[in-house]
Order: sequence, then C-alpha cells, then structure tokens
Amino acid sequence: MTDDRVSAIREAFDARAGDYDENAMHRALAASVARFARVPADGTVVDAATGTGLVARALLTRCPGLHITGVDISPGMLAVARTAEPRIDWVEADAATLPLDDASVDLVTCVTALHLFAEPDRAIEEWARVLRPGGRVVAATFVSGGHHGKNHAEHSPARHPADVPYPRDHASFATPERLQAHYAPTGLRIDRLATWVRADDRLLIAEAVRV
Repeated sequence: MTDDRVSAIREAFDARAGDYDENAMHRALAASVARFARVPADGTVVDAATGTGLVARALLTRCPGLHITGVDISPGMLAVARTAEPRIDWVEADAATLPLDDASVDLVTCVTALHLFAEPDRAIEEWARVLRPGGRVVAATFVSGGHHGKNHAEHSPARHPADVPYPRDHASFATPERLQAHYAPTGLRIDRLATWVRADDRLLIAEAVRV
C-alpha cells in the first residue's frame, strides 16, 4: 500500500479500536468464520488484517491448541487484541508482507479486509507463500451491505461512507468467480462456500486450498 493510504486506514481504524468489539455484527461474523474454518487442532494460523483479533480469538476458543499470529497495521486495534487475548502473537505488519517463513502455516484467515488493499493480488501471493501444501485460506468478503451501512468496521454511526478517507473495492471480491480469478495465479482453488447474512449485510465466506 502507499504510505498515504496506509496512514489513512491506520488512523481510521485506530479511532474505532475502543468500541469495535461492541458491534454485534463483527462478533457474530467472527464466530461464524471460526466455525466454518478447518484447521488441525494443533495447527498454525495467521489472521491477516486481524483488527482487534475477533476471528483469531474465536478460533482459539474453539481450538485451544492452535498457534495463532494476528497481523494488522493498526496499533490501536492490536492494543485491544493484546489485552483481550495474550496467548496470541499480535504483530504490526502489512497483510502483504507477512513476517513468516515459507510453507509454515496451515490456515490464513482474512475477514472483511480484501476490499481495503491497494494490491490485493500481492497479499494473496503472500498468503500462498506462507501456506503449506494443502493449507487453506478462509476469506469473508462483502456481497452487499458493508460499504453503505454503519455496521461495517469502516464507519461510525456519525460518518457517511463518502467521508471514508481511502478507496475501497468490494466488487472485485463479491462473487466466487471474481475471488477465484484473484486466487488462480497463486495456486489457490476455492472448494467450499457459505453465505452469511445479518440485517443489510450479505457476505461470502470462501475456503480455498493451496494445490
């Protein structure tokens, strides 16, 4: 990401960190993704763009033997995550430059964040790099809703979507076919799908395997 884009996103999410977990949509989606994901009971997970770590924390609750790293560019979000769950490794880094070895991870999760990335294909390449053969990516992307409703992480109730100080691209990840087009060059293949709906938000949850 460009420095200006990173700064704008970091500042926006730092400002939301204190009340992010109070949003019922965020909590419910994290729990659903954790239930959907498949990972060995003692496997290694990286949650890219982890925010306050709701998905990582939900995974650890379900499988206490997991080794989880949560990565985000927002120190404010990570501060909340560290307080909530000290057993997880929380790392300030870009989702497209993961501080992890090649073929060292069983599962990568990324929930409602691909639309923020300036170079999503670079991030996806990075996820494929750190995955072991047969490892999986579980991503949740908006089909409709989050980009124009206050329930989404980008918005406070007082903020209109037009005021968000960075571009977003929901359309490129809104269908399995569009998501697979981004995955294919990296050897990722979608093999399992679910639709998640709450109020005005409709999301695609997709699991892809590294082949």
